[in-house]
Amino acid sequence: MTLNLLYFCDLYSLYPLKNNRLYFLDAVRAFAILMMLQGHFIDGLMNPTYKSTDYELFTLWANLRGNTAPLFFTITGLIIMFLLKKAEDKGLEKHRVEKSIKRGISLIIIGYTLRIPIFSWLNGNFNNYFLVVDVLQIIGVSLLLLNGLYLLFKPNRKLLPIVLTAVGTLIFVTEPWYRTLSLPQIPNIISNYLTTEHGSVFTIFPWFGYVAFGGVLGILFNTYQLHQNFRTQAISWLLIGGLALSWLSSVGLYFLYDITQIHLFYEASIYNYLFSRLGNVCFIFGLFYVLEPYLKHPIISKLGNNTLSIYVVHFIILYGSFTGIGLYKYYHNTLNPWSASLGAIAFVCTVCGIVFLEDKIKAFLNVNIRKAFGFIKFNTVNRIRLNRR
Repeated sequence: MTLNLLYFCDLYSLYPLKNNRLYFLDAVRAFAILMMLQGHFIDGLMNPTYKSTDYELFTLWANLRGNTAPLFFTITGLIIMFLLKKAEDKGLEKHRVEKSIKRGISLIIIGYTLRIPIFSWLNGNFNNYFLVVDVLQIIGVSLLLLNGLYLLFKPNRKLLPIVLTAVGTLIFVTEPWYRTLSLPQIPNIISNYLTTEHGSVFTIFPWFGYVAFGGVLGILFNTYQLHQNFRTQAISWLLIGGLALSWLSSVGLYFLYDITQIHLFYEASIYNYLFSRLGNVCFIFGLFYVLEPYLKHPIISKLGNNTLSIYVVHFIILYGSFTGIGLYKYYHNTLNPWSASLGAIAFVCTVCGIVFLEDKIKAFLNVNIRKAFGFIKFNTVNRIRLNRR
């Protein structure tokens, strides 16, 4: 599987937006992918002794890192729905839906492929761990669900954002019900999308909730982007709304419990990371939207538009996809904070460098592979001629 295919399947490419491109999202995606790279490196390789709330820097780092996944899922919903509605305005929604569905299926396949232990299988060692679900599969399924909801409610354009808001809210509020969900009677290939009991990193619930809320933002951006003063109003709503969700959502959930005596609201209020993280995401959107005029840089755009390629390369180097040989195998939980920090910087630069140099690397490999095949062919022909003599 070449990096070209990965780039084609990259969910986050915004080139179709042309003049209506949301440049600040490039910067948000770039920020999120860099946070993911250093987060996976430090979390996987730093000694657990230093992963304690006793260390203020680690606590700050952990809180910031916790926004990475919500950012990606919310951006997914925003971009996909923005593009769907933009295509609908041009009468091209059928093509856009087909493209989104293909991307969703491609992401699911890539997600599974990255965990296939080829050498273990060749040695006769088989297990079903490769069936665990990670971020790519959930994003892929989220694309399919979001497109399905779009098609279902397409006849009533005003109803779709209400439905998406209701779906996202319901998923977040009911999180205590499926937090420790166990599905022993269901095959792992299905249950891994709903529960983490077999090792899945992400599940459809609650993460599709962020995609749903992102879809609402995508509809709003498409509807009002060209209106006068939209940017100023959007920044205000994102910043103020983000702070409100971050600081007041727990209070609001407890208030609902107080007036309704529905215990679910109480449980949601005492462990309210979902609405709080959504508030952080909105605030980050607003902050980057403020800085958008200063963020239109080719490097930022390239980072933001190559998130899938970066994800795949980092997975291979860090976790040893296919071969089982990666940094995780040799340095898991061994580094001190200084070596982990410096190593994370080197890791980020290496992964991004590989992706940025994709064309040169492909050209180098193509030339040398052709030379190798030519050399083999030449020697084979000569041996055949000598044998005939």
